[in-house]
Amino acid sequence: MTQKLSKDDIASILSQRFVDDKCNKLCDIPHPSKLKDIEKAAKRVKRAVQNGEKIAVVGDYDADGVVSSVIMMEFFDDIGADAVLKIPNRFEDGYGISPKIIEKLDVDLIITVDNGISATLAADECSKKGIDLIITDHHTVPEVLPDAYAIVNPKQDDCTFPNTEICGAQVAWYFIAAIKDELGISYNLSKFLDVLAIAIVADMMELKDINRTMVKSGLKSINKMQRPFFKVVYSFYKKSSFKSDDISFLLAPLINSAGRLEDATLSYELIRAKSEIEAMSKLEYIIGLNQERKIIEHNLFEKACLSTTGDENIIVAWGEDWHEGVIGIVASRLTKRYKKPAIVFSITGTKAKGSARSVGSIDILEHISKHKEFLLGYGGHKGAAGMSVKACDLESFKSALQSSLSELSDEEFIEKSEVLGEIDPSSIGFDLLDILETYEPYGQKNPKPYFLLKDAYVQSARVIGENQNHQKLTLVSQQKTLESIEFNFDKRVSYGEHIDLICTVSKNEFRGVVSAQIMVKEIL
Repeated sequence: MTQKLSKDDIASILSQRFVDDKCNKLCDIPHPSKLKDIEKAAKRVKRAVQNGEKIAVVGDYDADGVVSSVIMMEFFDDIGADAVLKIPNRFEDGYGISPKIIEKLDVDLIITVDNGISATLAADECSKKGIDLIITDHHTVPEVLPDAYAIVNPKQDDCTFPNTEICGAQVAWYFIAAIKDELGISYNLSKFLDVLAIAIVADMMELKDINRTMVKSGLKSINKMQRPFFKVVYSFYKKSSFKSDDISFLLAPLINSAGRLEDATLSYELIRAKSEIEAMSKLEYIIGLNQERKIIEHNLFEKACLSTTGDENIIVAWGEDWHEGVIGIVASRLTKRYKKPAIVFSITGTKAKGSARSVGSIDILEHISKHKEFLLGYGGHKGAAGMSVKACDLESFKSALQSSLSELSDEEFIEKSEVLGEIDPSSIGFDLLDILETYEPYGQKNPKPYFLLKDAYVQSARVIGENQNHQKLTLVSQQKTLESIEFNFDKRVSYGEHIDLICTVSKNEFRGVVSAQIMVKEIL
């Protein structure tokens, strides 16, 4: 008979995830000087600040790019630098810095944040106009680098920074640390830990080592609510406190929604709002956009599912004028349903823009880059990528990807098991909640722990939710009653059944009463 997991067993298993971490406190994080070109770039900014030169910051329209923009611009505003911001509009400007954007900027120095590592044409345009270009980015480095004044990216081969898996906002934060040192000024870098936590989690960085340490510190900072942004979200959603799941399922989607449907500058302004009145006005507008996003996403997901039987080793779906702002989320939902990598394209005229998401240990960017003959442009990292192809090449591109992924083993498609083992029902309670909270935040490389619960008796079952897509269960296992909920259920259960399930345990707070609640992932 298999031994069931006790509370102590669970604590021991989770603690092993971090035995190799070198950075467990903020004072342990690497020095900025480890980043290639950062001192050269900081010296150039120092010269620009001291000489009153005009600086432009060019960001990105996702949560990481918005936070990167907040960090750079707030710093420049604080020190009185002459700086302007341009966050590209997804629909008008496309991704990242481009010659079209440079034409509109009458400046002496341009700094990219969370983009630029593949911007060779933009770098050439800067050279023609006599503009110095500093690129700060974290995306995969191409074979040919842009001809920029300086490039700060930990993924460069000759960069000595020990943590390559950091997000764009962290690179920007390190950059202002280097600028601060060059200027010889005192500046409170910890003021950005709150928004950094959002960027790290939203961009799906590995939650170990430096990233875990920064997110844990950032959550503490978020809960101090020094920004009106956090105060109004706290108030509007009636939070008792912000947890790591609130970043994943509330804060990041809100910030992303503006860039997906309209313009990410709206989210930038929300984060930097000076008063609660201003912040609430912007929040209410963005909440409306987020609701609209959910409807569009749901409709596109249903259409995308019609494109596949689920038997292929990669899901590739497309449609005319599918909303570009949500194709990435739809790709994510496809990977969850089919346990396969997915790419979703939106076709406009003769061109198709696509967004890819991966599963298991598959490097989706590597597989996309094997078929350059079809690509008009591409970029990203192993878990997520963007690309564009001619619409007439979609079928051929899909076939080529199917062929290259057919060489992979079944194991490469499977996430390393998040199921720690079969749980002893008597272990479920407040002590276990404390243990699980200790090892937060959960995410990449530190997955939320799930458990097998066997032979649970269904004492009651009812369908809830506006769309009747969740089920609330009361389960009894070894004489312990467990309140449970399953969101977006696939398999309906009934009173009197005995079921096996995969679940996690979370804290439920309702009208001041706190209890341990089972969150059902899958009914077996």
